[in-house]
Amino acid sequence: MQTPFLPHTDDDIRQMLEVLGVSSVDSLFADIPASILFKGRLLLPSAAAEAEIKKELLLLSQKNKDADRFVSFLGGGSYDHYIPSIVKHLAGRSEFYTSYTPYQAEISQGLLQIYFEYQTMICELTNMDVSNASMYDGATALAEAVLMAYNVHGRKKVLICGAMNPETIQVLKTYTHNMDISIEIIPFLDGTTELSLLKEKCKEDIACVLVQQPNFFGCLEDVFEIEKITHAAGATFVVSVDPLSLGLIIPPGDYNADIVVGEGQGLGNEMNFGGPLLGFFAAKKEFVRRMPGRIIGETVDKEGKRAFTLTLQTREQHIRREKATSNICSNEALCATMATIYLSWLGREGIREVSSQCAAKAQFAAGLIAKNTNYKLKFSAPFFKEFVIESKKSAAQVNKALLENGILNLIDLGRFFPQLKNNLLVCVTEKRTKEEITRLVEVLGKV
Repeated sequence: MQTPFLPHTDDDIRQMLEVLGVSSVDSLFADIPASILFKGRLLLPSAAAEAEIKKELLLLSQKNKDADRFVSFLGGGSYDHYIPSIVKHLAGRSEFYTSYTPYQAEISQGLLQIYFEYQTMICELTNMDVSNASMYDGATALAEAVLMAYNVHGRKKVLICGAMNPETIQVLKTYTHNMDISIEIIPFLDGTTELSLLKEKCKEDIACVLVQQPNFFGCLEDVFEIEKITHAAGATFVVSVDPLSLGLIIPPGDYNADIVVGEGQGLGNEMNFGGPLLGFFAAKKEFVRRMPGRIIGETVDKEGKRAFTLTLQTREQHIRREKATSNICSNEALCATMATIYLSWLGREGIREVSSQCAAKAQFAAGLIAKNTNYKLKFSAPFFKEFVIESKKSAAQVNKALLENGILNLIDLGRFFPQLKNNLLVCVTEKRTKEEITRLVEVLGKV
């Protein structure tokens, strides 16, 4: 039974108002716009025993449609990859179980070694010279890359290859909202950047060109041609990459990327209802003193033994504010620790195997779906683990049928791109079995 929530007596409230120096409870909330202010009394259940509340919360949690009980073909930046038990087992140790920055870091030699190994692995994956010890997420890492390019060149224009995650673009616009930076999005053609238009727009006033590889639709961009166009104008070439794709496709360092960022959630981290995530940031060595965040280095202690230290930390808490490259303070150190354990466990061959399975299973799923005349593959460009299907039925109808059959909804691309109404993004990771893919195809066929 619902009862009014009245935790205090009138005398209690009166005394509180006197201490605060305000005349009424309403005046406490005067800054909240009337249009969003809750009116009425908050109704909560009456008091219950701990065991009863625990049972109630368990029943509520069972209403969630999660990736443990439903099959997930969701992509778009957060992925259902397999996480080996060793990741949680080691990362859950008390000495690691914090995502906060150590302020007396050299005392924590074990943590510094983990972050050093993390940086090394990111550099090996991307074939870049230097990496920092993690960022908040892939979107903010890309925004920091833009700010870095802006500070390097002093140029004020940014070009974005249009098949980039639209939510990442929103984060970038938020970061640059109060800055003298203009952003232009280059349209996509058949799922990838319209190169002729990029070439036309990329002039000597451009600070940087941003491209996602594979892009938001899962398609592989012609990064070699984009690099030529970018550097011909003297701009910085920034690539946002899926790290697990690098077991199979060419790393950004091989096509002369200047800055490489990305979302590292797939490296041993759960989807976690959308966060926390893990941003990585790597660059050519000439940019090392302009990079945000922290860089861990290897040295020797006073006894000549191998040791680790914070080589660079160009954040405003540590150096003069006007010299700081970024105001990033904490980071995702726990998520970076999990990524380090995951990559150590996989090794080179393991990463290659995960990448290969993702690509092969995605091709298998796309081939089966395309046999149904109610669907077609939207784009002809090569793809990695994600692809777009166009449906003759509405995206809402398709997703309703999927959910009723134990499959989580696909991303409706019409939310972001009006021209892609009733187009859906399908992602196939190494976790998906032949039976699950076949079930997806069967359900789609019955819509």
